[in-house]
Amino acid sequence: MQTDHVDRILQQWQHERPELDPLAMSIFGRLWRLNAIASKAVEQVHLQFGLTQPEFDVLATLRRSGEPYTLSPTALYTSLMLSSGAMTNRLDKLEARGLIYREPSPEDRRSMLVALSKAGLALINETMTAHVANEQRLLHSLDHTQQQELAALLRTLLLAIGHDQTNPMQPE
Repeated sequence: MQTDHVDRILQQWQHERPELDPLAMSIFGRLWRLNAIASKAVEQVHLQFGLTQPEFDVLATLRRSGEPYTLSPTALYTSLMLSSGAMTNRLDKLEARGLIYREPSPEDRRSMLVALSKAGLALINETMTAHVANEQRLLHSLDHTQQQELAALLRTLLLAIGHDQTNPMQPE
């Protein structure tokens, strides 16, 4: 069996603290390393399309909201766990690039809605195709059944440790 960096760390702990069960460390150590590797790979794809991770998140959130790809700024910053100031800054940059636009809410003229422009919709559609292909590439060493099993195990773990189902982006 091949060994990885986490195995070497665990061997050191086994030598220094043999009474500890290293199984949990092996799981979380690998999850953290995978997160770092995957985050970098995902960021590289987004940059190919001229998007930062935060910009991608805003466009993807609007896109997955369905037609007419419009949300209130509050719905956006709640979904993305941002302050209203941070969201305003992101929206200003995306609007300056012509990827979103703001329009008055038909229900309340005092509030605004954020919508994907045609250019923003085209960009996020193209980026999402590359994003999903990249994630599939990262998982290529697992067959489809293994990927489904891993997804189910991770869901079980998230639910068991108290993941907030009402805000899927909220960390514990």
